[in-house]
Amino acid sequence: MDVPAAVRRWLEEQGYGPVVEVRTQGGGCINAAYRLRTASGARFFLKVNPAAPEDMFAREAEGLQALAVPRGPKVPRPYLWGRDFLLIEDLQPAPPRRDYWEAFGRAMAYLHLNEGPAFGFHHDNYIGSTPQPNPWTEDGYAFYARHRFLYQARMAYDRGLLPREDLHRVERLAARLRELVPPQPPSLLHGDLWSGNVMTDAQGGPAIVDPAAYYGWAEADLAMTALFGRFPEAFYRAYQEVRPLEPGWRERFSLYNLYHLLNHVNLFGTGYLAETQAVVRRWSG
Repeated sequence: MDVPAAVRRWLEEQGYGPVVEVRTQGGGCINAAYRLRTASGARFFLKVNPAAPEDMFAREAEGLQALAVPRGPKVPRPYLWGRDFLLIEDLQPAPPRRDYWEAFGRAMAYLHLNEGPAFGFHHDNYIGSTPQPNPWTEDGYAFYARHRFLYQARMAYDRGLLPREDLHRVERLAARLRELVPPQPPSLLHGDLWSGNVMTDAQGGPAIVDPAAYYGWAEADLAMTALFGRFPEAFYRAYQEVRPLEPGWRERFSLYNLYHLLNHVNLFGTGYLAETQAVVRRWSG
């Protein structure tokens, strides 16, 4: 793998010396990933994608910067980014400490206590490689209806991946959000909080990577922790020690996760359609 010239130049200009080791890292669905070591012994994490949208890595760097809040989970510092790469801090993950899930639950609660002026974000960004619109919107119900559920459903329909009747069901669901979801403030969210984006730092504490950050409903962030294998109960208990949740929060998880299921249909095809349809039919009334 050839390290981008801009990265090599930056490392040397910062006094870290030339790259002496490049190790491929697995697990990425969209980007290639590498760990770098320089002659000075400094370590970095590099993501590369020649086919990435022009601003994808810039938006990811912006999300990482936003999520670095006091008492929140550890977030890698972004150092340098370009059209097809992102250079960030290597967290050098250690085995999880004994109270990892409790610490993680409290840290996520502290993150969610950071509230924005409205729903949305400073820029549009990406969920995976799918564009994620984030226009500032005062009404959270309107934001989730237009810019989350309907945006993904109409994309899937236009691509021939979602039947017309299911699009209409999503439209009915979007119109009913006030009946289904309790009022919530616009909290700072990771935006893509599945287990693959959760790790440890060098001390074994909680860390989060690969954000799709925006200000939205905190329950929507927590919902994705149950989409591909639920987090341990210790996580949710500790979260509520800091930031209690409204009754029925667990039952609403599948509703929020419709956004991510529709995105998986758009990214990976109809293998996710049956699960998506089941959720749509449950919540559309």
